[in-house]
Amino acid sequence: MQTQILGLVTPLMALFFAATFAVLWKVGGLKRHVLGFAIAYVLSATGFLITHIAPADGTYVFHATQVFYSLASTMMAACVCERVGQKLHLPSFAFVYVISALVLAVAVSTTNDVGPRLIIINMGYGIMFTMCATTLLAARRREILDLAVIAVMVFQALDFFVRPTLTLLIEQSIPAEVYRDSVYYSLIGLALAIKGVTTAMVLIGATIAEWTTNLRESGERDPLTGLRNRGAFEQAMQEMLSRAQEQGQAVTLVIADIDHFKQVNDIWGHQAGDQAISSFGHLIDQTIRACDVAGRVGGEEFCIAVWNCENDPAERLAGRIRQGFARLKHSGLSDDIRLTASFGVATARAGESYERLFSRADAALYRAKAAGRDCVVSERDGPGSSVADAEATPAERRRAAN
Repeated sequence: MQTQILGLVTPLMALFFAATFAVLWKVGGLKRHVLGFAIAYVLSATGFLITHIAPADGTYVFHATQVFYSLASTMMAACVCERVGQKLHLPSFAFVYVISALVLAVAVSTTNDVGPRLIIINMGYGIMFTMCATTLLAARRREILDLAVIAVMVFQALDFFVRPTLTLLIEQSIPAEVYRDSVYYSLIGLALAIKGVTTAMVLIGATIAEWTTNLRESGERDPLTGLRNRGAFEQAMQEMLSRAQEQGQAVTLVIADIDHFKQVNDIWGHQAGDQAISSFGHLIDQTIRACDVAGRVGGEEFCIAVWNCENDPAERLAGRIRQGFARLKHSGLSDDIRLTASFGVATARAGESYERLFSRADAALYRAKAAGRDCVVSERDGPGSSVADAEATPAERRRAAN
């Protein structure tokens, strides 16, 4: 009876951690990988409960636990990879599971010794966590908590490879009917408890760090667009300029302004204007790269800091945003109404301040407005000229002239 009660400690801890991650996900409004951690711990707890409660000599026990442990391992691996922007190759995990399950079926049908079964399924889990660690190593993020997560995944893999092999070398054969009385079974409960707590502590720490970052950034975000507000953008831009000077990289500033925006508010109301601003901000966010920075710096004025980018590619980026915005339909406006935007582009010079760079990009934007709006003008272009005008259709040019 005491052994049975002690055996419930590990699954109960797993369920506690599952509840913890679920609460963090819900209360903190965090991304789905945090909910995935909760699901992984529920699956792990289910697998251990089956092992602990079901008849040890049942032919289905190892198959059932393998299903839940494999699902838990896959869910955990997928979520820690998603956390750092890496995508796990799920077909490889499915292949490992299928091969392990087939070999396990042969072992169950040919011998009553659980030793081969333990080695087979643990090797499968070890391979899964090795693939997870390899995927994490390819990620660009290298903060201290990211390294801690990688270390935990490596520890998981090593444990699955080493523990069953060493234990079985000492204990030799383990008949299925006495499996729960074996040294291995005692060790697996201890090992799972240690691994479960260690992994949970690291992931909870990483999750709380994400939550703290989200809380800080929420005060730096424009509520309509989700982009940085003026202060946050200017700080990020100055940091980017400093980094670019150290690394010898180019940075280009794009300033965008929605054309005739006052008329939108006057004719269709501020709610329609807010919807237009929101749509433009989301379009910018979806178009730029992860290394770029965008912000709403005024009522209808937006800025994009384009990293490692000279003038011409930045003009093409602005052109894509311009054309995409001109095609959008906006809630609260007539179906035949399309809004446009004008863009000014300037590339930072060596040692140039943000204020000076902004002034040059703003001057280019002013020329775009003077040229008829709905166009992209670079600091290098003469008055009235526009790279984007060459891409515009005759209908777009007529609309821009109105």
